[in-house]
Amino acid sequence: MAYKTRDGSDWTPVFLTKINGDTCIGCGRCYKVCSRDVMHLHGVDEDGEVLGKVTEDDDDDFDGELNRKIMIVDNSGACIGCGACSRVCPKDCQTHVAADLIDA
Repeated sequence: MAYKTRDGSDWTPVFLTKINGDTCIGCGRCYKVCSRDVMHLHGVDEDGEVLGKVTEDDDDDFDGELNRKIMIVDNSGACIGCGACSRVCPKDCQTHVAADLIDA
């Protein structure tokens, strides 16, 4: 499938498919530039188990189990493939796949 920009230039969207939890530092830069609500901050315990979604107004430390926070792609279908998140990530921990390589 061929994709075009408004001026007719060729363009291939690259969709965010995964964020590496081992290298993500949970800085939130990707979340701040994403207008599509594709990823969210989640708490992780010291064993690397995901504890759940962290909300902005939630001071819960998951009963003392919270060790760190990471971004998790939990709404991948909303990604439009703009790549803004990859441009701001300081750890290069995201996996993006070209639209023509993703099974619909």
